[in-house]
Order: sequence, then structure tokens, then C-alpha cells
Amino acid sequence: QVQLVESGGGLVQFGGSLTLSCAASELTLSNYAVSWYRQPPGKERELVTSISSIGGSTYYADSVKGRFTISRDNAQNTVLLQMNSLKPEDTAVYYCNALGAVAGTAYDYWGQGTQVTVSS
Repeated sequence: QVQLVESGGGLVQFGGSLTLSCAASELTLSNYAVSWYRQPPGKERELVTSISSIGGSTYYADSVKGRFTISRDNAQNTVLLQMNSLKPEDTAVYYCNALGAVAGTAYDYWGQGTQVTVSS
């Protein structure tokens, strides 16, 4: 059964750093575009960053540019999200998403989320 499992969330002070990990089972993440979304309390889920399956091009929301970095660790079949200079407004549940197509069939997988809380 395909699973995406996020880890690395927690409580951190303003200006601190965290690294989130998205680990996949029964799925080769390098074949998929992987995105991190977040859902702040009482708000809708929003796209934070993405990395493409081919070429490794990246996208960052304006709110995290220069502070967050997405990267792949293909040996570990994971995607990492390095978050620096964290702000209280980064507080949210962070979700990993893998999107791709195999043999003409589209696949869209989500993890269960990991809580990030930034204290002021």
C-alpha cells in the first residue's frame, strides 16, 4: 500500500529552523512531482513549495522564498523541506503530496500531515 509519511514537525521559536521529511513506501518519489502544502488554523490549505520529477525545478510561494528549501534524497526515497527563519505565521499542519502518472494513469497521494508551531 502506497504511503507518504511526514515527520519532523514540532514546536520552535521565532527565527528557528525545522526540517520536514516526506518518506514514501511502495512508491518511488523521484518519479513524482512532490509538493508541500500547509493549512494554518482556520484557513484553507495552501501550496508552499514544489519540486518537479524531471529536472528538479522548484517553485516557492512568495511567503517562504529565501527561507524554505525543498530537496530530494533519492537514496532514502524522501523529500525534505528545510525551513529557516520561521515566523508565527508559518504555524500550520504541513502535508506532503506526490503527483504523477504511470502508464497513462494519474496518481495523487497525500500524507497525514505534521504540525509545525512557531512561537513568538
